[in-house]
Amino acid sequence: MQQEYRFNAQNTWDIIADSFDTTRQKPWIICLDFIRTLRSTDIVADLGCGNGRHLFPCAQQCSSAIGVDISQRFLHIIQAKLRQTSYTDITLIHGDVVQLPFADQSLDAVLFIASLHNIQGREHRQKALREVTRVLKPTGVALISVWSRWQDKFYRHFLKQFITRNRDFGDIDIWWRQHNLNIPRFYHLYSKGEFLQELQGSGLEVERIESVRIHSRRFPDNYFAVVKKG
Repeated sequence: MQQEYRFNAQNTWDIIADSFDTTRQKPWIICLDFIRTLRSTDIVADLGCGNGRHLFPCAQQCSSAIGVDISQRFLHIIQAKLRQTSYTDITLIHGDVVQLPFADQSLDAVLFIASLHNIQGREHRQKALREVTRVLKPTGVALISVWSRWQDKFYRHFLKQFITRNRDFGDIDIWWRQHNLNIPRFYHLYSKGEFLQELQGSGLEVERIESVRIHSRRFPDNYFAVVKKG
């Protein structure tokens, strides 16, 4: 299962990457606020870094920024951007967050933004969170975000799924249709309680968890958690 999900995820995001990059340039304010709390000497990793919209602010703030993504195309997009800058403190790694290529207790900070929910299989998502715990230093911190299950666009879908139970509750395919693409993306959308439970179960101590409306008008569409090693 792990090899199959990894291949599917890489293929999906490689196809979407260029379209994503043209539509997702601006970093989220809540991520910038977290990044500004980091020290200039910190080593930070952006897991599921995508097109680098949060990786570059990490490099501005910290001594070393490492971008990890399962999509090679995303990393090529970042490399092209890097050639137009003077950054020398950004490292890019083609990898899977379920098995991070870092030593134990080697990172001061981690960003894991809008990526955990794209990992198929609860066991893989839990392993990814345990990896965050493993690689953080004893004083390390992380900002982790997921999409909310009960947001405006999808809550009716999940009310129906709760009755039919035709797949794991919370699992959904969300289609990328921009630039004439028609690509399904796997998501597992979280309730706040499930997100909190998985964070704590992975050995992370939750300092705070926020329900945030980014695009929804009525219900939160994202949960953001600031965590540290338990």
